[in-house]
Amino acid sequence: MKAIGATILAVLAAQALGAVAFIYSGVFNVAATDPHWHLTYAILEATRVRSIKAQASGVKPPADLTDHKRVVAGTSHFAEHCSSCHSAPGVESGELAKGMYPQPPVLTDAASQWSSGELFWIIRNGIKMSGMPGWPDHSDEDIWNIVAFLRQLPGMSEKHYGNLVKESLEVGGHATHGGPKADQECAPEHRAAGHC
Repeated sequence: MKAIGATILAVLAAQALGAVAFIYSGVFNVAATDPHWHLTYAILEATRVRSIKAQASGVKPPADLTDHKRVVAGTSHFAEHCSSCHSAPGVESGELAKGMYPQPPVLTDAASQWSSGELFWIIRNGIKMSGMPGWPDHSDEDIWNIVAFLRQLPGMSEKHYGNLVKESLEVGGHATHGGPKADQECAPEHRAAGHC
């Protein structure tokens, strides 16, 4: 019996030493230009999805997510903070996003992949090792507005998105990516793209 216990301890010690040697050898390439091994990606993806679903299970959305004022307010935040990585109708993601791994997803299908509560949780908390920041300083109301926008995103045309951005600026929203204030002239599609 002692021999079995000693063997188990020796195997565990060898595995621990092997893991330490692997980590300190630098063999694992952490470069964003080198994709994960398929098994690593599958494990990380399953962990991410299951974690979001479990953590967000108790998050209940407000009843007025389809309210147009919410959608307009969410458009303002999305255009300023999200579109440079996640793109938007008629707006390509920026250079920074193209160099990230994993690449930020295009969110046109987010409403079908995630519940409203899950989208809220993702935006509020971010996702480790993905480049997705959390927004803990934003009010629940602000985040629900972004979720309301994301719910409208599937099938949204470039023109509709541009009009929402223009409307959000007219009611006091933000200019995108350091552009001019709402009272300065700029076509909605150019403003949505962050060009002015």
